[in-house]
Amino acid sequence: MTLVRDVYDFLDSIAPFDTQEVSDNSGLQTGAFDLPVTRAMCCLDVTPPVIEQAAKANCELIVSHHPVLYHARKQLLCNDPAWLLARHNIACIATHTPFDACADGVNDTLIRFLALGEPQPLGGLTRKFKLAQPMSAKKLAQYAAQKIGIPVRFCDAGRLISTVGVCAGQGCGFLADGYGVTDAFFTGDANHNNFLDAMQHGISLFAAGHFETEVLAVPVLAQRLREVFPALEWLVAEETSVIQHV
Repeated sequence: MTLVRDVYDFLDSIAPFDTQEVSDNSGLQTGAFDLPVTRAMCCLDVTPPVIEQAAKANCELIVSHHPVLYHARKQLLCNDPAWLLARHNIACIATHTPFDACADGVNDTLIRFLALGEPQPLGGLTRKFKLAQPMSAKKLAQYAAQKIGIPVRFCDAGRLISTVGVCAGQGCGFLADGYGVTDAFFTGDANHNNFLDAMQHGISLFAAGHFETEVLAVPVLAQRLREVFPALEWLVAEETSVIQHV
């Protein structure tokens, strides 16, 4: 019999929970370690539609990237995902920043999806890769947009790009990892000031969508879990970004 604890321990072995960022809340979110598991679902975000999919499939566990319990709260109302998980008796484990940073985690998966180079260490969460042939910022943005499937926002520091730093999702908090080391930085979210900071430090910045840069790793994690727990049925949630583009 496989327990929630068994899945937790495996996740801890590949993406240790004690490596999470101070602001993070990875780990067991709902349920209990001694609950048995026969069917589980992997997802990026624990939303009501994802929970409904898991409940209809009789899943006892959800393994998510983003925590369902992130900030302190004083109410837990009936439409809250944590309340819905408890209602359906579904345990939830989140592996957020540990899975961002680990080998073959979110950032490594993004680099391999782009097929532009092999991941190398840059900072704690961040990775970098070297292009086989230097390219302009515009060409890299066009290529990434075609691969990822949405428009990519970017600023052009005015030099050919050979080395690119990477931190998927909300990665601009680690933009400084690339200063003086890379020609560009690739992330999911970026605001106006992030682009100004990048230009000031002479690197091009690319923002390719928080959801789009992270969701790629969900089926990768599900496959690893299938290999370790073949007796369990592992499902991947059907989910799309709430952000629309015209």
